[in-house]
Amino acid sequence: MENRLEAFEEMLSAVIGKYAETSEKLDALKAQGKTKTAAFRELPGDKLTCRYMLSLYEQYGLIEKNSYKERSE
Repeated sequence: MENRLEAFEEMLSAVIGKYAETSEKLDALKAQGKTKTAAFRELPGDKLTCRYMLSLYEQYGLIEKNSYKERSE
């Protein structure tokens, strides 16, 4: 059972990291005026997917609401 907990923590960390990384990429592309690029257009979908996963963790009481924001900064 402990391997399962470790796997969950690793997955949670990866999702939080991906969410933060995607947010940073979006901000950088916006700052460069590259909002019409294919990369920019696909990033919101990635961010939304990560946010959805994090909201499920919140819904089931596995993480505190918005706790991923502190962990990703």
